[in-house]
This record gives sequence, C-alpha cells and structure tokens, in this order.
Amino acid sequence: MTVEIPYYEYKHLVGFEETNLVGNVYYVNYVRWQGRCREMFLLEKAPSVLDDIRDDLKLFTLKVECEFTAEITAFDELSIRMRLEDLTQTQIGFAFDYVRVSKGFDELIARGRQRVACMRGPNMDTKPSRVPEALRAALAPYAIGVPSAAPGRQLVGVRSEG
Repeated sequence: MTVEIPYYEYKHLVGFEETNLVGNVYYVNYVRWQGRCREMFLLEKAPSVLDDIRDDLKLFTLKVECEFTAEITAFDELSIRMRLEDLTQTQIGFAFDYVRVSKGFDELIARGRQRVACMRGPNMDTKPSRVPEALRAALAPYAIGVPSAAPGRQLVGVRSEG
C-alpha cells in the first residue's frame, strides 16, 4: 500500500495557445501554472492572506525551476500538485508535480520548485517579513514529511524516494 503525501491540487486543461509550432506545451507555461496553483491555494485555503497582500505584504519569487520528463499537448488534462517543501521565518519553498491524468492513470510529466520570500513595506524600501500565521497554518497539512493517513494512487514514472 502506497501512502501519499497530501497536496493542494490545481486542475488544468491545456489549450492550443499554450503550445508551440511543434504542438507540445511551451516551457514557460509550467512556470505560469506554478503561479496559478499558488494563487488558487491562497484564494481557497488562506483568503485572509489576500487581504494582507492588498495591504503591504509582498510575495517575491526568488527562484523557479522545472524538470521535464514527458511532453504534453493540447487538451491533455493536468493536475498541478503543490506541496510545502520547507518553511523558514521569512521564506517558503514549494514543490510541484505536474501530472497528466488520463483514463484513470496518473503520469508524472514534470517536477518543479519555487522559493518565495515574504516582504513588507513600500516598493522602494521592502524588508523581509515573517510568513503570516494564517499562511503557515494553511500550508501545514501539505508539508512534505507529513504522510497522509489515506492510501494514494501510484504515479506512473515516479521513483520512490527514501
């Protein structure tokens, strides 16, 4: 029995506008989907943080990366699965699995990471700020290293880490 780490899921249907002339998804879209997943997480799981952002909280993306294992094309159904990789006083590390969902199978097509810093203050004078408590609480269930009690589906093409 496989125990899966809980994740926040953003589902996406790939459109033609996200592909290149060859017909596969243009690489920059993976980064866009990371951002969209993070935004939807805030909207659904930590809406009070959005009020904080409207005030003076800024979430600066410090680093983004993505490793591709398979190509996807228009009308592929994706599940972008976000987990909390690490959390410091002022920064958040996210891990993303990009999974093609087709005919009952999950196929890992890419893995990504993102590091975000919390900052406050006017645009020309921002300073590091603690990750808001509401955001910490919302992210806690998705922390890597905290396995889910329910069995999960095995991803095709995923190496077991351990």
